[in-house]
Amino acid sequence: MNTNKIIYYVATGIFTLVILFSAGMYFFNHEFIKSAFTSLGYPTYLIYPYATAKLLGLFAIWNPNFKIIKEWAYSAFFFAITLAFFAHIMVNDGGQMTAIIAMVSLIVSYIFSKRI
Repeated sequence: MNTNKIIYYVATGIFTLVILFSAGMYFFNHEFIKSAFTSLGYPTYLIYPYATAKLLGLFAIWNPNFKIIKEWAYSAFFFAITLAFFAHIMVNDGGQMTAIIAMVSLIVSYIFSKRI
């Protein structure tokens, strides 16, 4: 296995873990996420659809047959993470570090997905 593939799989794996943790919190710790959404100014009815969209996006990124949908998933995650980063900055709750880790791993994953 060459270096580009290793970097791609490590970055995509880190990104996947962050998103799976996030989606898992949305499904299994609903009351905490509900209060977090309220403090960020988001409507709480978005919690379950957003978690489902995250899981579908991960499926698209890992599936090699979905070339166009994979591009859309990377784009959607980029905007979602950017908005999450600035939302955490605005309420000053310290959650922006997770967004930074997700963004760096997403960008590395995207760049190296093009190389392999």
